[in-house]
Amino acid sequence: MDPPDTKPDLSLDFFPIHGSAGPPSMPMPTSASMSNSLQLSMGNGEGNVSPNREPNSRQHGSVHSGNGNNNLNTLLQMAGTQLQLMGHSENSSSSNNTMHMMSAAPKREYSPLGNLSRMKRSRDDEGSPVIPQQQARQVYRPSSPSIRTSTPPMSPHHSNNSSQVNQNGHQFLHQNIPLNMHMSMSPPYSSELPSQTSPQSSIHKPVPSSQGPQGQRPSNHNSHTDSSPLQTFHFSSHASAFHEPSSSCPDLATRRAAVREWGNQPLSVADPDLWDIMEKEKQRQWKGIELIASENFVCQAVIEALGSHLTNKYSEGLPGARYYGGNEYIDQIESMCCQRALTAFHLEPEKWGVNVQPYSCTSANFAVYTALLIPKDRIMGLDSPSGGHLSHGYYTSSGKKVSGASIFFESFPYKVNPHTGYIDYEKLEEKALDFRPKILICGGSSYPREWDYGRFRQIADKCGAVLMCDMAHISGLVAAQECVSPFDYCDIVTSTTHKGLRGPRGGIIFYRRGPKPRKRGPSLYQADDSGNYEFEERINFAVFPSLQGGPHNNHIAALAVAFKQVATPDYKAYMQQVKRNAQALVSALLKRNCRLVTGGTDNHLLLWDLRPLGLTGNRYEKVCEMCHITVNKNAVFGDSGAMSPGGVRIGTPAMTSRGCVEDDFEFIAEFLFKAAQIASTVLREHGKLQKDFLKGLMNNKEILELRASVEKFASQFEMPGFDVSTMKYNN
Repeated sequence: MDPPDTKPDLSLDFFPIHGSAGPPSMPMPTSASMSNSLQLSMGNGEGNVSPNREPNSRQHGSVHSGNGNNNLNTLLQMAGTQLQLMGHSENSSSSNNTMHMMSAAPKREYSPLGNLSRMKRSRDDEGSPVIPQQQARQVYRPSSPSIRTSTPPMSPHHSNNSSQVNQNGHQFLHQNIPLNMHMSMSPPYSSELPSQTSPQSSIHKPVPSSQGPQGQRPSNHNSHTDSSPLQTFHFSSHASAFHEPSSSCPDLATRRAAVREWGNQPLSVADPDLWDIMEKEKQRQWKGIELIASENFVCQAVIEALGSHLTNKYSEGLPGARYYGGNEYIDQIESMCCQRALTAFHLEPEKWGVNVQPYSCTSANFAVYTALLIPKDRIMGLDSPSGGHLSHGYYTSSGKKVSGASIFFESFPYKVNPHTGYIDYEKLEEKALDFRPKILICGGSSYPREWDYGRFRQIADKCGAVLMCDMAHISGLVAAQECVSPFDYCDIVTSTTHKGLRGPRGGIIFYRRGPKPRKRGPSLYQADDSGNYEFEERINFAVFPSLQGGPHNNHIAALAVAFKQVATPDYKAYMQQVKRNAQALVSALLKRNCRLVTGGTDNHLLLWDLRPLGLTGNRYEKVCEMCHITVNKNAVFGDSGAMSPGGVRIGTPAMTSRGCVEDDFEFIAEFLFKAAQIASTVLREHGKLQKDFLKGLMNNKEILELRASVEKFASQFEMPGFDVSTMKYNN
C-alpha cells in the first residue's frame, strides 16, 4: 500500500566531489505521489496530456508502478546546454512499463532555480518531478546530445539498438526531457551514475518520444528500453569537469586564441586609424604653446592609472556599501583617494568629508543643488560675462536659460563693477538680501583676482544661505597655500581635478561635517535639531544614485596619484612658478599697451580685452590656432553675446608644467602680440565679414612665419606624460 501523496521536495544540492564520498541525502517522494504526478496520456496519438486522468487509472499510455523486480536508473546529464534523461532495465518486458519518448524542446539556457520554479508551477494539482540524490556515483559524459526543435507525438514502441552499456552491463537510456522539465546550467558540470538502486526508487516515470514531427525517428535517435527506478542526479563543481580541448572539439583552442589575440592587441594594431590621429595630437601638444587656463598636462603615472584595467569594474555606491561584488580593492583605492584629497588641502577628516566620484565640476555643482534644494529654490552666483561659470545658473540678457541650474532653479546673478572689473560687494549684499538665495556661490572661471570669502560669509549669514565655493580654477593655488583658502569660510567646496591639480578630468565635492557653529547658514530640511551639518548623506545620495551611475574607478585611481603629488614640496614650488609666470606675462603685455581686465592678476590667469584693437575673441583665437598657439575666447563685462566675446582668457599652468619660466613668457607675450597685429591687419584688408576674414588667413605669409617660430620655441621643452622620441610624428 502506497503512503499518502505528498508534494515532492524541489531543493537542489550543489557540492564538490571529494573522493568517493557522496552528497547528503535528499528527501524522497513517495511512489504514490510520483505516480500521480507523472500520469501521461497518449490521447489521440499527438502526445497530449489528459487533464481528466485519474491518479491511479491504468489506461493506455499511462505510466504506473510496476513490480519490485523492475529497476529504473534515471540520470539527468548536462551536455552543452541540454539536460538528458538516462536509465537502464534489468529483466524488464517491453509489453509492460513501456518508455515513451519525446524529442527535446529547442535548445535554451535557464538557471537551475528558475527551471525548478517552472517545474513546480507546471503542476497545479499534482506533485512535481523530483531529483533524488544518490551516495555512490561514477562520472559519465555522453558523446553527443541530440538536439531537436519540436515536440513530436508519443510513441508506444521503440527499439533499444542504440543503448549504451556501462561496466556493470547496465544499458543507459539517453533522452532529452520536455521543456517544462528542462534545466540547463553553464557547462561544464559532471554528473555521476548510481552503483545501485535506491530501495525507495520504485516509481516509474514517463519518457517522451524520440520520433520526429511526422512520427519518424531522427537519424541521431538513441533507442531506450523499459523504465527503471529513479536514480540520483547532481550538479558538480569538481575541477575534473574543466578539461582541455579534445578531438571532439578541435576548434576550441583556436577560438580561445582568437579571444586572447583580440584582448591583447596594442592600439596601433587594433585601430591604426585612430592611433594615427592620436599621434598627430601628440605632435600638436608638443609643438604648440598651450595657454588655455583650464588645461594642463598630466604625468605618466596619472596616464597609466587612467588607462588601466580599473575601467573594467563596476562599483556603484561608496566604499563598504557597494551594489556590486568584487570591490575589495576598488574600495581601498577610493578610500585612499579621499584621504589624500583631505591631506592635499590640509583638512581634518573630523571636520570635512569628500566625494571623489563626480564626473565633472558641473556634475558636482548640480549634485550639491540636488542635495540641498528642491526645484524652483533660489541660487545666486557670479554672472558669466563678469567671470562666473555657466553651472552657477547663467541665463542670457534676453532671458534664455542656458544651464541646467537656471532651468530647474531660480537664479539671480551678481556682477563686477563695470569700471574696475572687481566684484561689487555692496551691490552683492543688497541683491542677496532682496533675493534671499538658499545657496550663495562664490568662485568663477575667468575672475583674475582674489575672492573675499570673509565678506561672502557675512552676506550668506545675513540672508540665511549656504555658502558654496567653486574653486575649479584656483584649487591648485589653494592646495599649495598660495591664495586665500575658501575652506576657512565656506560650507561646501567643489572643484575640477584636471586644471591646476594636474589630475584626470573630473569633479570633487568637499562638505563640512560635525558640529555646526551658531549663526552659520540655514538648516535646510533638517530632520533633527542635533546642531550638526547634514550635508554628507544628502550629497552622497545626490551623486549616486540620484545623478550618476557607477564611478569611474580608473579616474579615481589617477586622481589619487595626482593628490599624492599635490601634497609634496615640489608641487608647491610648481604653483609658485605658475604665479610668477602669470605676473611676467601680465607685465609683458602691459608694456605693449594691451588692456587687461582689472589691470592684472592675483592667480594663474589673465583676461585680455581685445575690443580696443577692434577684434573679437573668436577671430583672435582663430589666428592664434593657425600659429599653433591655443587660447580661448572669453566674454568680458559689457559684451552683448557669447558667440562674439570681446576678450580671450590666458593661463600659465600648462606651459609651466613643460618647464617654462619668466623669461620664456616674455617670448610668449611677443607671440601673442604678433598674432593680434596679424588679426588686425587681415581685418582691415579683407573686411569684417567672417568669410572674408577667414579667406585672408589662408596662405598668409606672416602666419606661416609666426607658426614656424612658435614650433621652434615650443619643441625645445619636454612633454610630461609621453616620450617625444617614441612619437610617430616627432620632427
